[in-house]
Amino acid sequence: MFITPYNYGKQHTDSPVNLNIDKKSSMFKNDWDNSSNLSSTSGKSIKIYLKTPDMLYSGGNGTGLSFFLKYAEESTSDDPVIFAKGVDEKGNEFEQSVSVNNIDPSNATYVEMRALEAYNHVYHGVMKMSSLPLESGQMALHDRRNFFEMYKEGIKNFNTLKKYDLSAVYEQCYKSYLDIAAGQK
Repeated sequence: MFITPYNYGKQHTDSPVNLNIDKKSSMFKNDWDNSSNLSSTSGKSIKIYLKTPDMLYSGGNGTGLSFFLKYAEESTSDDPVIFAKGVDEKGNEFEQSVSVNNIDPSNATYVEMRALEAYNHVYHGVMKMSSLPLESGQMALHDRRNFFEMYKEGIKNFNTLKKYDLSAVYEQCYKSYLDIAAGQK
């Protein structure tokens, strides 16, 4: 798949970068044709946000959800509030504020968990990889899931597959979020 940037936007503001994905020149035609998120007749434009120094996070997931996180103006040390801005899985723009103290990992959205992850610096490994379960990559903007249950299921599956190193990573992330949730009560 070839991705061609055609509008870099204002890289140091909240403007997204638009990417044009050219289906016709894709090296992964079979994968492309089987994807429900991409147009079957022409390329699809997706928006991504380049991370700037004031952003806590910039990224998205496999649904097309793309957003960045910054501290909101009303954020305080007692009540940290994270501002999220981006596009949902259908390409609709959104803005929302998330109070970190009110995030419940047993009933959270993808954006809320990214805010909790960024605020608490919950990453694993030297490359600071995501602490969120792989299954969260299929969540839409308003989907709520029990992340604790996702971790437990992942730990069980990795142990069954004898992938103990990956199981240990999930266990570490699971414990980190348990500790965070216990500290919020």
